Amino acid sequence: MPTLSRPLRYAALAGWFALLAVTPFIADNYTVRVAITVAMYSALALSWNFIGGFAGYPSFSTAAFFGLGCYVGALSQRHGVPLVLAWLLATLFVTAFAAALGTIILRLKGHYFAIGSIAIVEVVRLVISSWGSLTGGGDGLNVPLLSGGPDRVASTVLYVMLGIMLLAFIATLLVDRSRLGFGLRCINQNEDAADMVGIDTTRYKILGYALSALFCGTVGAVYASWVGYIDPTDSFSILLTVKVPVMVLLGGAGTVFGPIVGAGLFVLLEEFFWANFLEWNRAILGGIIVFLIFFLPSGILKLDYRRLFRRKSPADRVEAA
Repeated sequence: MPTLSRPLRYAALAGWFALLAVTPFIADNYTVRVAITVAMYSALALSWNFIGGFAGYPSFSTAAFFGLGCYVGALSQRHGVPLVLAWLLATLFVTAFAAALGTIILRLKGHYFAIGSIAIVEVVRLVISSWGSLTGGGDGLNVPLLSGGPDRVASTVLYVMLGIMLLAFIATLLVDRSRLGFGLRCINQNEDAADMVGIDTTRYKILGYALSALFCGTVGAVYASWVGYIDPTDSFSILLTVKVPVMVLLGGAGTVFGPIVGAGLFVLLEEFFWANFLEWNRAILGGIIVFLIFFLPSGILKLDYRRLFRRKSPADRVEAA
């Protein structure tokens, strides 16, 4: 059982959100960049949780949705579309793409679905790389920069990312308490049984998959405006599509708060290892992933801390023996 009650979790989340929000006033540019990264990955992790956590479908399509958001937002701006409208167009396009794709790929299950979702990332990346007349191909694409100095731009991006993170969290709360959340959990437990009792599993899976893409598209569009330059290798990084599920698993898949906890902890650990163990950074993170899979499969929020640290009674020791 978790050690924190729901009100305390909300209070902790509010404190964490406030801490990220005040970093432009109390910290240097590096810390602000880390705060932006935390907010960005929190939104991506919350997005993945709809299909990977609630429904239990191991999706690796995050990089495809993120990258498409980057390019649709960037191309819209380059053709004169106002900034916020460009972000909205990217969100709508990626969501529609995921819904259409879901009607096909969600017929697969288990590791077949996982492999198919990875293939989607590569197919989209190859299309973007080959369509040089529109996307710039492998040379990448320059994106209109946000107005203002570096500090103002960083602050703007931080607050936009925090806003997306908050919207993704609210959406998670609504889904968790809705028929959609119930249906996705039934699919996770036993999809065949859920189908037999009258749950429209196909519809729920497509909705969950589209939700998992919605905020990814927005984050990608905002990210492109922040960095000012995108290319297929960075926008459709396989590393991104692996890191996001790991963050959710670290915090607790299928929970409301787990993706935020996992994303924050993962980013802070990654920054620490990058700064202090540059040559061993990837190896250490890989070790953490292995540890997570074998010793913490349910995530931090589902760990029974009281059982872990309490002193065993003689009856417990006899039972263990």
